[in-house]
Amino acid sequence: MKIKCLIIDDEDLALDILEEFIGRIDFLQLAGRCKNAVDALGFMNKTNVDLIFVDIQMPGLTGIQLLKNLSNAPSVIITTAYPNYAIEGFELNVLDYLLKPIAFERFFKSVNRFFSQNTKYAPVLKDNSEYVKAEEAFIFVRSDKQMVKIFLWDILYIESKRNYALINLADRTQIKTISTISNIESILSEKDFMRVHRSFIIAINKIHVFNAGSIHIADSHIPIGRNYTSYVLSQLNKKSIF
Repeated sequence: MKIKCLIIDDEDLALDILEEFIGRIDFLQLAGRCKNAVDALGFMNKTNVDLIFVDIQMPGLTGIQLLKNLSNAPSVIITTAYPNYAIEGFELNVLDYLLKPIAFERFFKSVNRFFSQNTKYAPVLKDNSEYVKAEEAFIFVRSDKQMVKIFLWDILYIESKRNYALINLADRTQIKTISTISNIESILSEKDFMRVHRSFIIAINKIHVFNAGSIHIADSHIPIGRNYTSYVLSQLNKKSIF
């Protein structure tokens, strides 16, 4: 049984990303896309949908106001760049709260949560391995007033600066983004990435050398924070031969 999805966002790029993600999962079907809450209300009055992905900050009615005006709301996943609405969202019994930029893996976890809470839709998806190859996984991050696509395989490490983060790539380029390092960490797989310092996340498979105080990736020495030492070394020693 296909899950009919409606995506609501005032940004075309955000709509395109969600549409692309939905298209990669066989059990999902895009029912429609709307750029504001009023159009979404009209759409849902005419068309039955099972799951909606809705932004919060939109002109006219906000996503929160839309949800409050739905008498028989379908399952809801909020997609937003603003974490401060999380409590209000969950008070409205939303299924999940996705912070932009949204990685496909994090999106997939939300979809799997929908399946686990709606057992009439089967089968439940256990992982996304058959839907996305490692070399194809990517995220979008906001940089210079646009959203930039970054393949996860290309990331060496991420460094937090005062008001932004630098994503260092294998070709030695850097992507500057206003996203916080904690926000980026939340959408990365713990299997592939590790926070080693309050200011650094590293790609585990890009490590060349490490010791108790630092990690060597490409031409960079990444410090291991004192509060992270025990965890980082325990994880890396699991992959070590003594």
